[in-house]
Amino acid sequence: MTYKVDINCDLGESFGNYKLGETGEILKYITSVNIACGFHAGDPTVMRETVKMALKHNVKIGAHPGLPDLVGFGRREMAISPQEAYDMVVYQIGALQAFLTTMDAEMQHVKPHGALYNMAAQNQLLAEAIAQAVYDVSPKLILFGLASSALTDAGEKIGLQTAHEVFADRTYQADGSLTSRKLSNALITNVEQAVQQMIQFVKTGKVMSQQGTEVTLRADTICLHGDGEHALQFARWAKQKLTEEHIVIKHFSKN
Repeated sequence: MTYKVDINCDLGESFGNYKLGETGEILKYITSVNIACGFHAGDPTVMRETVKMALKHNVKIGAHPGLPDLVGFGRREMAISPQEAYDMVVYQIGALQAFLTTMDAEMQHVKPHGALYNMAAQNQLLAEAIAQAVYDVSPKLILFGLASSALTDAGEKIGLQTAHEVFADRTYQADGSLTSRKLSNALITNVEQAVQQMIQFVKTGKVMSQQGTEVTLRADTICLHGDGEHALQFARWAKQKLTEEHIVIKHFSKN
């Protein structure tokens, strides 16, 4: 039996003189890219260059809106209202869309970043505000969100095509949420374990939680983090292992 899955990565997160990740190389091994829009990372030049590279490699492009926190890389929670979340998302989608327009290219999806992503996964009002923002910009956009979360639920309810996302290198809790990055066991650093988790997600739709129970999660797209020390090597090896398991890596299909 042949399986298929989309592989996405958060890229374009360099800023000014600060370089993060190997965007041009990682794009060879993924099918969707989430481009930082300047709030948590990225800058106008980096955004333009990342769009150009993604188009070169036929990788589908998405906006990666985050909280306005460059110092904390958008991974620290902020007390924002649903209206503020809506405005932030609309603003950042618009910034990336402008670059796409100059290159006669199309945006495929929107995936919130970091703390905004995790807050929306649990907070229904924030989730609804973000889904509304995406829908108001264009109901044709796909919303990427944590599998079986408040965000994917909000996207589906408003009528957006929604991609349920799982993570190769993150551990899970019994309720399907990601283990907090504040805890030492939040990240999977063993590459073989991370790849096996990817394969298990695609073939069974299940993951073992930190509590020792199996959690069922839909896996439309798998996130590979582009800011890790060995991100490029992992992306290359993951693609090889998935192919060996008869898993086809392809763009998330639109309805």
